[in-house]
Amino acid sequence: MNKFFTLLILTFSLQVFAQNDAKTLLNEVSNKVKGYGNISLEFKYVLENTAENIKQETKGDVVMAGNKYRLNILGITQLFDGAKLYSISTEDEEVTVSSDDDENETIAPSKMLSFYEDGYTYKLDITQDIKGRKIQYVKLTPIDSNSEIKELFLGIDAQTKHIYNLIQVGINGTKTTLTVNSFETNQPLPKGLFTFDASKYKDYYINNLD
Repeated sequence: MNKFFTLLILTFSLQVFAQNDAKTLLNEVSNKVKGYGNISLEFKYVLENTAENIKQETKGDVVMAGNKYRLNILGITQLFDGAKLYSISTEDEEVTVSSDDDENETIAPSKMLSFYEDGYTYKLDITQDIKGRKIQYVKLTPIDSNSEIKELFLGIDAQTKHIYNLIQVGINGTKTTLTVNSFETNQPLPKGLFTFDASKYKDYYINNLD
């Protein structure tokens, strides 16, 4: 067997090994998180596009339980009750109501820990030491060639198996980074946290997209 074929087989074997390792790690993260009754996160969100000289940074928080979530970011509260998504803007006094859109390029909070299970190839990437924590990155590439996402990098704390950050690179050069600042689980939640109470928004314009 000549050196070319030996190298080809070795390269292929390493790629399969890396993908299997990445899948094992992602499954560990997903299985651990699915064992929690609820998750509360505080995070930093950064959007950058060097070519357009754009850099925006903000903070937010989200509470997730099953496929339901309540997200606060950029002055907007997004409430998903499992069937309907309510986007509430106090500044505009408007509520936009829609169905959960599985085709949306944005990764919804409820899918942050399982989005990779469909539509991506993945492999282990670099490991970084960040503030005394070992962060293992997994690189994910969309299978769909028409995706607006070029690639994703999921940073995982090697010790806790919790997600540290998620970096999304768009084909237009825009990079968005979500970094988890606090991670709490199984907290007592107020009744009705994921329920839209129309009586609180009587004077708001209701924009129903369904």
